Amino acid sequence: MPWFAIEADHVQDEEIRHAADRLLQEARARLGRELKRVLLLPPDLTRAHSGSGWITEYLYNALPDAHVEVIPTLGQHIPHTEAENKWMFGSIPNERIFEHDWRNGCTRVGVIPAELVAESTAGAADWEIPVDLNSKLIEERWDLIINVGHVVPHEVLGFANHNKNYYIGLGGKDTICASHIAAAVYGIENNLGCLVTPLRACYNWSEARHLQDLPDVYFQIVMHRDMQNRLVTSGIYVGDDLETYLQAARRSRDQNITVFDKPVKKIVAVMQADEFRATWVANKAVYRTRMAIADGGELLIIAPGVERFGEQPEVDALIRKYGYKGTPRTLALYKTEPDMQEIPHGVAHLIHSSSEGRFTITYAPGHLSREEVEQVGYAYADLDAMTRRYDPSFMKEGWNTMPDGEEVFYISTPSAGLWCTADKLKIPGRRDLSNELF
Repeated sequence: MPWFAIEADHVQDEEIRHAADRLLQEARARLGRELKRVLLLPPDLTRAHSGSGWITEYLYNALPDAHVEVIPTLGQHIPHTEAENKWMFGSIPNERIFEHDWRNGCTRVGVIPAELVAESTAGAADWEIPVDLNSKLIEERWDLIINVGHVVPHEVLGFANHNKNYYIGLGGKDTICASHIAAAVYGIENNLGCLVTPLRACYNWSEARHLQDLPDVYFQIVMHRDMQNRLVTSGIYVGDDLETYLQAARRSRDQNITVFDKPVKKIVAVMQADEFRATWVANKAVYRTRMAIADGGELLIIAPGVERFGEQPEVDALIRKYGYKGTPRTLALYKTEPDMQEIPHGVAHLIHSSSEGRFTITYAPGHLSREEVEQVGYAYADLDAMTRRYDPSFMKEGWNTMPDGEEVFYISTPSAGLWCTADKLKIPGRRDLSNELF
């Protein structure tokens, strides 16, 4: 069972600080030792809006007599600069914040068998998933490991956080690649908003067998929009078991999924410049709205910070070469093209980011040209023109009618939720394994 949980329409910052203090007190009592070496595992800056940065800073400063280190759970995202660390984590010394090296800084702790992967995905994927995790996490001795993060609908694992922090956030190249392509071939719309997806079921199996000796705890945050339409914390869930995650995910499912009776013709989504600089992360706007958009409709993404496609040069080159041009084409190429086979997680991104020709994805980026955007299969719009027309200072969250009569649904923080039609939640391929044991 969870250690404790706090739920309210708005959990105030002071209550969050008290929850962090209580976590440390409970950890000392449950583990029966002083906390001399503590590892903090927050998300990267693409989830800064959750408050995870200042919470991590608070936990660091609440342990003045301990040796505390921080590893942002980047996965294969680009590492933070020193300035970005300061922006997100405040007073934590930069020398105590370590980059996750997903290529060369991991240790193998086990393997998720191909048979289990095939069983959980109903045969869509039939390969093993190596479990390679950050060497600092695995090889150094820690008195306590605290995972801090935001539970919100997610395209690969149904909901983000919990052991995603380990297997993706601190995973090695082989783990990330095998995982992402498994989730992609199973189907992004079969994953979004499910409490336990096939891939998460595999991770749960591995966590119980490969990570059972880690002295860890999860500090999970759920957010929603209050009566004033502000994004605020509505739940804190602290514990070291699966039920802690499930409680948080159920709260997120209830609060973070917007369900429409009929598909939406046009959605306008804004991706903040200080968090989203590549389509790799800005395409959360595609992932989280695709189940709401009508056939022949349009998703307009206003992304003033976007300057590239991939987080790494080789992924950027892959996207530029092959584009977001549909699952059948992408999987056919994957069978024959060595550069695709070298980075399957990039192939998964190409699949997740395509509308499959069903609707138009239009990008208004800050630093990419029309030619670059159209080359990858998207439509292009001028950033200044779109910002003037859909001015964030005037648009309201949800439905807006423009002066010329155009009706659009406006989303200021697509990464904080999921938007879909009721019918999409009932598609036959969706398989929630939360009641099955693996």
